[in-house]
Amino acid sequence: MTDTTSATSPRAPSNPLSTWFATCPRGIETLLADELTALGAEVTGTTVAGVHFNGSQEMAYRTILWSRLANRIIRLLTRVGGVDTGEQLRKASAGVDWAMELPDRASIAVDFHGTWKDIRHTFFGAQTVKDGIVEAMFEEGRNKPTVDGKGADLRIYAHLHNGYITLGIDLVGRSLHQRGYRPDIAHAPLKENLAAALLMRADWPARAARGESLVDPMCGSGTLLIEAALMAADIAPQALCEQFACRHWGRHDERIWTALREEMEQRAIAGRRQVTARLFGRDYSPQAISAARANAMRAGIPALIEFEGASVAELTCPEGATAGLVITNPPYGERLGELPALVPLYASLGERMKRHFGGWTLAMFTGNPDLGHRLGLRAHRQYAFRNGQLECKLLMIDVTMRERAADEDSVVEDARSQPALSEGGQMFANRLKKNQKALARWLKQSNTTCYRLYDADMPEYALAIDIYGRHVHVQEYTPPKSVDASQAQRRLMDALAAIPGVLGCSPNDIHIKQRTRQAGKAQYTRQDTSGQRIEMQEGDAKLWVNLKDYLDTGLFLDHRPVRKLLAREAEGKRFLNLFCYTATASVHAALGGASESISVDMSNTYLDWGRENFKLNGINEKRHQLVRGDCLKWLERSREQFDLIFMDPPTFSNSKKMEGTLDIQRDHARLIDLAVASLAPGGTLIFSNNHRRFVLDDSVSEHLVVENLSRKLLDPDFKRRPDIHHVYRIRRVSDVKG
Repeated sequence: MTDTTSATSPRAPSNPLSTWFATCPRGIETLLADELTALGAEVTGTTVAGVHFNGSQEMAYRTILWSRLANRIIRLLTRVGGVDTGEQLRKASAGVDWAMELPDRASIAVDFHGTWKDIRHTFFGAQTVKDGIVEAMFEEGRNKPTVDGKGADLRIYAHLHNGYITLGIDLVGRSLHQRGYRPDIAHAPLKENLAAALLMRADWPARAARGESLVDPMCGSGTLLIEAALMAADIAPQALCEQFACRHWGRHDERIWTALREEMEQRAIAGRRQVTARLFGRDYSPQAISAARANAMRAGIPALIEFEGASVAELTCPEGATAGLVITNPPYGERLGELPALVPLYASLGERMKRHFGGWTLAMFTGNPDLGHRLGLRAHRQYAFRNGQLECKLLMIDVTMRERAADEDSVVEDARSQPALSEGGQMFANRLKKNQKALARWLKQSNTTCYRLYDADMPEYALAIDIYGRHVHVQEYTPPKSVDASQAQRRLMDALAAIPGVLGCSPNDIHIKQRTRQAGKAQYTRQDTSGQRIEMQEGDAKLWVNLKDYLDTGLFLDHRPVRKLLAREAEGKRFLNLFCYTATASVHAALGGASESISVDMSNTYLDWGRENFKLNGINEKRHQLVRGDCLKWLERSREQFDLIFMDPPTFSNSKKMEGTLDIQRDHARLIDLAVASLAPGGTLIFSNNHRRFVLDDSVSEHLVVENLSRKLLDPDFKRRPDIHHVYRIRRVSDVKG
């Protein structure tokens, strides 16, 4: 390699170039270095997501076939510094003896990574490297290589960092994590080489050699189990694969390659016969078990793994299994709505480990350490990994032998029994029971099935819990910055662990959201796209609620008495519902005998929801209309008169569908005046809002008759929060005197 020092030419670095470079997932570089050393390589250094090493061509081929951790094996050709421009990059590329590396008429693709100074785009970098390769081949009198982005014979590795370009040839052509036993699926599970890394950290190769057992209680598609079986049976990870780029390499030695393949096959035959370890896969999903069995069949080791459909709550030590390793990759709860099902899942796993796996080791891989605490087991060691972009940990836990009570063997274990709660969780459970008892008589007398059970009664458990039949809707109030986020998360999980036991509900029927201060467009933001609706009964009305997709459910429970009042007063009257939301008040008014009604809102989503509520109750839309519009502008233009008006504006709105903004404290006097102007003689306006610190403007009481109904219109489930809403009956002075 020529060392030039001019300002316009690339310069060679002073450090010598390693022969090979293995790429890998971030976080497993040291494991890969140890593996390469065991395969005969001389490791010269590690970098982020890769290991540099030296060794013979035979050793490199062996690495391709036997590395369980690497993604790619790169034959390094040159590393040149002082590459700031496209021209310098082209010269550096042209300086490689490509004629020795590329067969005649081979197709190539350039994988270019990095940017620097004038080289700002990877496409430009790849094109420039290709131009340099073509120039070098031309000077040697060789044919120009063709470029094939997807099906290239050889892929050129080009990495630019701080003015240094490293060039090489990828001898694999694809990622080595693709073993060939798992078909492509939309939801990618754990990658095979990451699974292998977890097993190595858990010391599985040594355990397998001793004949220990391995259990995965949530095996999914079986990746951990299959990788463990391949290790136990001394089967190379690339045993199923035939196509490798190295066979198109200009320096390829087919004799070495064939000998290594034959050795690999002989080791697999001998390894299968010598396996003494037992492997067990469990999963509650029949589809997962079916996929895992099919993957094990493709991997050629179906006889080494015993699969069974079973939930974590049913997990027991396999009959005759020796002490060994339980390893699993449970869901992490990346979405808030997944937590209600995961909290009892992790707690149940911890209980089953303590009850049935004394003397075993649990290796649990999770991206949510707070969920890991629900195990109720202490990790003696933790290892950091990355699963894609997610920071994860492998928790290593030695499960101690458990003293068994004298009569325990005679007790039939209930797989549905709830794991023990923490001290805080038990206090929270006791509060829920107390609230249930306090509301029981009223619920029975009123036949109410939708109600609020808990509303931040204990400040450290800042939740609102609403019951919708058998469903539980949990809203977490965002903790202030003064509260440690991790502590708040643990308390939330305490609550989620307590709810199923107290309410007798399934974790799948618990729906959780985070309640933050809402303003403007945020109040309409969709949380999910499930489209799941539940029919609820409120008095004579049937109403649709959606507990998943929006922050609000479609039914404001605190306004239950208000809706009943409107139903009583609506008979024979023309009814106007402003800011109607899902038109639940209009349904009550129509069922109460309103002769006609108009319901106005800006949101098409909520108006469509209102139409569905009308259909559910058989309400005729010819007499009961739903209108999209800015309520303020609609009132200004309207010349109609109504006997009964209900107006329940948001506290604040800057929706793009309205002109300006709405601040209820600032604007309520004007809104009330406009609504009163639309009242027929003798008519009544019911005005409400949920601004906790709302104060009625004195000017309203000066020219109108105002009756504060706020405390009268609170059912027992909301009496703990008397400021939850403000409700006023408003009439003209002349109508009252008349």
